[in-house]
Formats: sequence, C-alpha cells, structure tokens
Amino acid sequence: MSLPLLAATALDLASVSAAGAPTRLDPVELFLQADIIVQAVMVGLILASVWVWMIIVSFSLKIGKLAALSRDYEAEFWEGETTDKALAKQQRREIPAARVAAAGLDEWRKSTAKPPVDRGGARQRIASVMESQVAEEADALSARLNFLATTGSVAPFVGLFGTVWGIMNSFFQIGAQQSASLAVVAPGIAEALFATAIGLFAAIPAVIAYNRFSNQVNLFEARLQRFADKVHAGLSRELDRA
Repeated sequence: MSLPLLAATALDLASVSAAGAPTRLDPVELFLQADIIVQAVMVGLILASVWVWMIIVSFSLKIGKLAALSRDYEAEFWEGETTDKALAKQQRREIPAARVAAAGLDEWRKSTAKPPVDRGGARQRIASVMESQVAEEADALSARLNFLATTGSVAPFVGLFGTVWGIMNSFFQIGAQQSASLAVVAPGIAEALFATAIGLFAAIPAVIAYNRFSNQVNLFEARLQRFADKVHAGLSRELDRA
C-alpha cells in the first residue's frame, strides 16, 4: 500500500473516531457506566446534597420567621406596665422570647408566692432559669445544623473513596486488556473523578451554610440573652417592692 493511501486511510479513521466521540460531559452516562460501588457512593452523596439543600431552605425560612416574631413579642412585652400584664402575655409559648420570659416570670411568681421573700436567692434562681431557657432555645434551633457540619467534612472523603475505587478498577482493566491506552483507562478515571465532583458539590454548600447559620444562631442567642437580662432587671425591681 502506498504512502498516500495510508495517509488517507488514517485520516478517514481519525474522522470517524472524532465523529463518534462525545462532544460534552454527560453526567447520566458517567453514572450508568460506573462500577456498582462508585454508583452507590454517587447515590449517597446526591441524597446528602438534597438533604443539605432542604435544611438550607427550611432553616432560612425558620430563622427569619422566629427573629421577626421575637422582635414583635419583645416590643409588645415592654408595653405592659405591670408584671401581671407580662404574665398574661407569656402564654404565647411558640415564640422563643416568650418562652424565655415565661421561665423567668414563672420563677418570679413561685419565689414571691409566700412571704418572707428571699430576694437574693430569687434573683439567682430567675437568672438561672432564663439562662437555661436561652441555651435550650439555641440548642433546639441549631440541632439540624449538625448534619451540615458532618456533610461538609465527610462528603469530600466519601467522594474520594469513589475516586480511588474507580481508578483501581481502571488499573484492573489495563491488566485485563493488556493495554494502557486512553480508550481503556479514560472512562474509569472519568467516572471516578465524577464521584469526587459530586462530593464537593455536596460539601461546599454545606460548609458555607453551616458557617452562616451558626453565626445567625449566635446572634439570635445573644439577642435572647439581652432580652433575658432586661426581664431579670425588671423582675429585680419588682422583688424590691415585694
């Protein structure tokens, strides 16, 4: 066969290969062609990512609603001129600020029920129960954030496990087919790296959301604590008159 004919044949084969090669990344195809272990890793990471975004959306709505309700309650709480009016308002226990006020007001009522009143002990008990309630509110608000922290720290390593498994499978294919060409190893490596990409896709939003929401919880807790301090000061004045 002459050199021009060989060159023409090579060009034809190259054009056919280029025509049959994929022109873009297809995540679905990568998932379907992956090893069963890598597929299990991908499914787990995708489910974790979905749950992360559910937490992000629900927590964003929840913290905004609670902050608004607490601000409204605090403004209404200080409109009362006497402790009796404040006691009547404590029934709105679906609001964190209301539960903090209720804890202090309930303890004030118990401490002043029977004379003589131990003013120093009453002040300590009121402060203690309100601080405890503030901590409980913060803990309840941040309970679901633990999943964000766990996903942010673990998901990249889970994806890396899928990557290592896929690369090991590619080396096995090299040994089985006795060929180290890209056509043999490229699919397995692409599937393996896709697992890492999904792990990062789950971890990055989780880390960002956890840091942001943790700061919001801390700010909300500080606001509740300031409200508790003001309530404690008001109840201390009531104790002086008891």
